[in-house]
Amino acid sequence: MSRIQSTFERLAADGRKALIPFITAGDPDADLTLALLHTLVEAGADVIELGVPFSDPMADGPTIQRASERALAKGMTLRKVLDIVVAFRADNRQTPIVLMGYANPIEAMGLDRFASAAAEAGVDGVLVVDYPPEEAAAFGAAMKAQGIDPIFLLAPTSTAARIAQVAAVASGYVYYVSLAGVTGSGALNIEAVAERLPLIREQTGLPVGVGFGIRDAATAARIAGIADAVVVGSRIIETIEKSTTETACANVGMLVAEIRRGVDEVKK
Repeated sequence: MSRIQSTFERLAADGRKALIPFITAGDPDADLTLALLHTLVEAGADVIELGVPFSDPMADGPTIQRASERALAKGMTLRKVLDIVVAFRADNRQTPIVLMGYANPIEAMGLDRFASAAAEAGVDGVLVVDYPPEEAAAFGAAMKAQGIDPIFLLAPTSTAARIAQVAAVASGYVYYVSLAGVTGSGALNIEAVAERLPLIREQTGLPVGVGFGIRDAATAARIAGIADAVVVGSRIIETIEKSTTETACANVGMLVAEIRRGVDEVKK
C-alpha cells in the first residue's frame, strides 16, 4: 500500500479530510524549501505537492509563474528537486510527497530514469499537467512499476469519456480543478463543484481532491464538505512572496494551520 493510499484510509477512518498544500521547489531557494516542507507538516499537511519549476507553466497563473521564475533563476532543476525530497525524507518518512509539474523536464531526464530516481528519493506521486490520460500509458506504467502513484487532473470541462480514461490509469487520488482557468483564479463556484464530483465518483473509487481558487479557511471548509481533499497553492506562494527569508516559515505555518482548522470543521 502506498503512503498516499494509507494516508487517505487513515483520514477516512477518523472522519477527516486531507489538506494538500503546494509550494514550488527552490522558491526562493532550496534551503527554505526544505524548511517549508517541515513547516507544512507541522501546520497540518497530510500530503504535500512540490512543484517542479518550469519555464512555461501553462496551467499556472501569475503567482506560481513568478515562483517558477525565481526558482529557475536560482538554478533549480529536476535533479535538485529530488535532492530536496531526499533531504526531507531524512527526517520524515510518513508524509507523502507528490511532484507536480510538466513533461519537458521528465522527458529530458528520460522517463524510466526519472521514475527510478523519484522512487529512490522517496517520491510518492507524480502529477504531470501536460500528460493527457490517453497518451500516458507509458508514464503510468513507469510510475506504478516503481510504486509511485500517477495522478491526473480533471476539470469542469472533462467529459464522461475523459473521466473514464483518467480512472483507468490514475492511482493515489484524482485532482479536480474547480474552475476553467489557471491556478490562483477567483470566482470559485462551490455549488458547481458539488454537482460534478458525483460524476467523477461514478467512474472511480479514488479520493478526489479539489484545488484552484481556495484561498481561506472558510472556502476550504466548504470544499472539505464535498471532497476528500483540499488543495491550496497560490495563496501559500503569495505568503512566501510577501515574507522575508526569516519570516516565511512562520507566516506560512500560520496560514496553513488556519486552513487546517477550516478543513477539520467538517468532522465537527
